[in-house]
Amino acid sequence: MSKTQPQESKVVIAVGKRKTAIAKAVIEPGRGRVWINGTPVEIWPVELARMKMMEPLLLAGKDVWGKVDIRVYVRGGGVMAQADAVRTAISRALLSFTGSEELKRIFSEYSRAMIAGDPRRTEPEKWMRYSARRFRQKSYR
Repeated sequence: MSKTQPQESKVVIAVGKRKTAIAKAVIEPGRGRVWINGTPVEIWPVELARMKMMEPLLLAGKDVWGKVDIRVYVRGGGVMAQADAVRTAISRALLSFTGSEELKRIFSEYSRAMIAGDPRRTEPEKWMRYSARRFRQKSYR
């Protein structure tokens, strides 16, 4: 009777932000399944957002993506901001999990925002105005 060592399972958590959307990706060894807020990414209702979320997985390839399970929790923002936040979180998680410099090079050549994120935020509304930049219309006659 031989004693086997329990295999240490590596779990990586990464965060992605876009506007007011915040996504947290938890990646662990598995069979290539991806869930967004408990829904499989294959049946995500908005097709354009689904394609944006799948970009880092398709760039990494089935050999990397097929060995992990990814659970992403996202909240805040709109549909496309959430998709961008999920994309950033997944790509950062894959980079941390694999530690591959080649994967980092592929992501940065495709889109820098996959790793670095997008720093743009909305400008705050100013005093006695309708929005950040809009003034009241002035009538001369």
